[in-house]
Amino acid sequence: MSSDESNPSPNAPDSNDDLKPVLSPIEPASPASIAKADFVPLVTVVGFHHARGPEVETWFGAEEATDPAVDYGWSLLPFMALSDGAHASEEDFSYFTLLRPETETAPATSLFGISCTRQLDSNQLINRPADVTRSTVQKAVVVIADSPQFFGILRQRLSVVTQAWFAQREFTDVEILRRFQESLADEKKRGVLNDQVDRDQYLGMSLRELVHEFKWQTLVLLKCCLLQPKMLFFGSRCDRLCMMQFSLLSLIPDLIRNLQDCADPELNNYEKTLAKPTSLRTSDRNSLLSYMGMPLQIFGKGSLYGPYTPLQQLDILADFGTKSYMVGSTNSLLLQQKDRYSDILINLDEDTINITSPSLRSALTLTVADRRWIDYLTNEINETWDEANPSRPKTLKYIGSEEFIRLQFEEYVLALISSVKYHNYLTSNPNNLKAILPEVEGDPAVDFGYDWVEAWKRTENYRMWNANTDSHLFDIVDPRHPCAGGLTIDDVQRRIAEQVKELHLDERFAQGREVLGRNLAAGRDKASSVLNKLYADMEALREAQRRRAEEARIAQANRPPAEQQQHANGAGYGVEKSVQTASARAGAYMSSWAAWAGEKRRTSGWGGGWGRKSTPKSDKSSETPRSTSPIDKDYQIISDPESRTTSSDEPATGRPTTGVSFSESILSGVSESPGRPATGSHAKHDDDVTGPKKNGVAKDDGFRTEGVVGSRDALSEAVGKETELKRDD
Repeated sequence: MSSDESNPSPNAPDSNDDLKPVLSPIEPASPASIAKADFVPLVTVVGFHHARGPEVETWFGAEEATDPAVDYGWSLLPFMALSDGAHASEEDFSYFTLLRPETETAPATSLFGISCTRQLDSNQLINRPADVTRSTVQKAVVVIADSPQFFGILRQRLSVVTQAWFAQREFTDVEILRRFQESLADEKKRGVLNDQVDRDQYLGMSLRELVHEFKWQTLVLLKCCLLQPKMLFFGSRCDRLCMMQFSLLSLIPDLIRNLQDCADPELNNYEKTLAKPTSLRTSDRNSLLSYMGMPLQIFGKGSLYGPYTPLQQLDILADFGTKSYMVGSTNSLLLQQKDRYSDILINLDEDTINITSPSLRSALTLTVADRRWIDYLTNEINETWDEANPSRPKTLKYIGSEEFIRLQFEEYVLALISSVKYHNYLTSNPNNLKAILPEVEGDPAVDFGYDWVEAWKRTENYRMWNANTDSHLFDIVDPRHPCAGGLTIDDVQRRIAEQVKELHLDERFAQGREVLGRNLAAGRDKASSVLNKLYADMEALREAQRRRAEEARIAQANRPPAEQQQHANGAGYGVEKSVQTASARAGAYMSSWAAWAGEKRRTSGWGGGWGRKSTPKSDKSSETPRSTSPIDKDYQIISDPESRTTSSDEPATGRPTTGVSFSESILSGVSESPGRPATGSHAKHDDDVTGPKKNGVAKDDGFRTEGVVGSRDALSEAVGKETELKRDD
């Protein structure tokens, strides 16, 4: 092992500038990358035929009378270029890998394709071909290159070219596509598209968006990639599906530049040319990464990478020689067979991660230090998050930027492999106290998880890395977790805060407060409107009354004095007349009661023992008397016809007997005086109405028979009439 003064490695740049960009690239060590310089980018058009399905229509950049799809066996190229569900959007992108077979001048390697799919209404075509029978025409413009490193910029150019070609509404005019391919070939020849250009930060979705969306699960996905399981990504948008995978791979230093073996499980060129570094310049990041064994090659023998994988390629996934892969699909049929085709499923439509393998789930459990580290990174991104521009922090500072995130993950990976090397060193020297570093406490691999470390040791990328790196890497990079340490109260508080944020309680309470506020405001408005209306009605009524009073006063004031006096007299006369009418009604009511009580005394003998004489009445002919008493109007006592006679005129000498007193009333007792003789006429009449006689003597049974009772005048007239009739007889 050497220091800064050591001889530079063949792969290290000559520059000693410490201010060189952090993400400056290095030249790949693989000879396969040298062969890439001879590959010229190709452009092709893939169309959808109503009868034959997707098919390649034309090539640009290929030799005359040749078809690269046939020569290289790219039978699935049309299905990769036209993704499932691309017709649902106006524009969509697909990323895929292709195998370039071995030739006489170059070994087998991987090529990368990017396609831009658009569709046009067939009625808008200037010259509509006869075989166009559908309402829309769907085509894809495809670029095939030897590296995906510059796809970030190429994507924008491809979108503009495809849109311009469709705007012509004449697909037979392909001049714009030919010139596009010529410009790519010229840039390749001048070295603009070579791997030496630092463009990996432009590939994939923004790392800020990745961490902001998946939070702590971002670290889970990174550690999962290093374990090389069967990873299946699913999403309805092919563009986002592929960008997510490229972003994840970019977190492993230098991996984007070394994907020459990812297109087929049989490729293994990277390991064949791999050698252990012999020199190091610590001031040069590229030399440091190379000495530390970067990249960790997760796509080698038995591995496959397909950002977009059509269903026609499932036989490769199920092949016995395919041990691990990272693939993406937009077809929901794979969700029904996730247990067969995946150890872990990442659903981008629902932002969920489903780990189907129990052993993988146990190994991917984050430690306290891991969770503290990723929570810190997530918090920095959330605090600088800008909805208008997610890829740039709103503070426009380094902390929270793309470069900051890449450097944090690079530091984490280097600390990880250094801690594993130290863990292996402690395991191989268990009783050697001199092997323990005094500045390192215990085994640093604990902070990364023992289960994960043991699972990683069983992978192919660990085998290649461990065999081609120095055993004392922990002397170069400190073997310590970036956030080493036990669980603290700050970790608990931060974890609780994150869980509360994941529950979206603030959003739910905000919605509840908003709804409650709207309801209260509506109720307040309604109550206010009701009260205002009531007050307005009351004011209108009071105003109307005031107006009427004012009009009456004005009318009274405008009258002549004579009419005013007459009106005043008329008003007084009306009051006086009302009082007189009420008095007359009251007097008539009392007179009727008095008349009724007097008739009762005369006809039924009330108060006969008190010696008062009845005043004879003059005989008057009238109709049958009617009761006029207030009580008798409702109740009339009907007696035997023989009892309808006047009372006897014989005087009573004492108090009435028991039978007589039985028929008395309270009124008779009050109106009669004891000891006063009754009138003769009444006494004589009483003898006639005593009832049947026996032996000339009237039988007194103690009861009196009462007739119909009426007013005094009516009863007197009836008695007088009966007396005249008897005399005539």
